Amino acid sequence: MSEARMAAGEVTAETLRELLDAFNRHDLDRIMEFFSEDATFDMPRGNDPWGTRFVGKDEVRKGLASRFSGIPDVHYGEDRHWVGGDRAVSEWLLTGTNATGEVIRVRGCDLFEIREGKITRKDSYWKIVGSRD
Repeated sequence: MSEARMAAGEVTAETLRELLDAFNRHDLDRIMEFFSEDATFDMPRGNDPWGTRFVGKDEVRKGLASRFSGIPDVHYGEDRHWVGGDRAVSEWLLTGTNATGEVIRVRGCDLFEIREGKITRKDSYWKIVGSRD
């Protein structure tokens, strides 16, 4: 997204595609440009119903870095994006290999809250892959 659009507080589907491109390049510096100082990030897994929550830009960065170290070749593809007011959604197919060698291929989505052109909340979900109960 152009710096002018970010400064104007405008987030579009193109903004979300640019964010996803930064994720695919594992460019944490670029990714963090999209987040507000008080942002939160909820990872899909954790000990709480919301997964693992990171609060504040520095902690969000640490949480995202753990995704890249946990799945070093993580890639998001087959993506679609919507923006409506102060909310946005990205759907994607996550692929990669985790640190133990397990191949991952899973559909998921991010739910975003936006304020003044910055992401204030990123809540990630993905399908649980395994045998049906």
